Amino acid sequence: MLTPEVPMSHSVAGEPPSAGRRATPLTTAVYSAAEWDLLTGLPGRVIVAATAPGPGRPRRGVAEGLAGLEAVAAGRSFDSDLVRAVVTAIYARHDGQPVPAADGTDLVDLLAACRAVVRLLDRRADPADSAAYRQWVQSVAARVCRAVPAGVFRPTGEPLSPADRRFLDRIGDALGLR
Repeated sequence: MLTPEVPMSHSVAGEPPSAGRRATPLTTAVYSAAEWDLLTGLPGRVIVAATAPGPGRPRRGVAEGLAGLEAVAAGRSFDSDLVRAVVTAIYARHDGQPVPAADGTDLVDLLAACRAVVRLLDRRADPADSAAYRQWVQSVAARVCRAVPAGVFRPTGEPLSPADRRFLDRIGDALGLR
């Protein structure tokens, strides 16, 4: 499925930029299989952590998990080759290849993985792809935390619980977004 080295670029050589896309010089970063697994595994780990029970956090179920999966799929329309490639790889894993196991839902491990991704992207990715990827992962967490459980009425714009706000703040900090 994945080769040991996966080349990525922000712009596609020989093609004019699509509407809304900046014309940037071709830049290529190469990710090892382990680095690619980190990039493709982080969104799922975020969903698992965001749906996990915790002190002061509301009980989460299927609706919230589905909201996270929808947020992952929304990456297909991002103006970032990296984000689109990660989403494609995530969905391609259903070809019988094993999905790398998440290290659990431990928040400390998740935050460490987020910081590792930031360091990786700082070294290897186009700055626009790096920003898009980090914002996309944050949006996955936010969609889970803001999802309304099936059968529950909650007014639009209701504030998050303080525990969910702290969770999102910590994810944002670890992703270098704050």
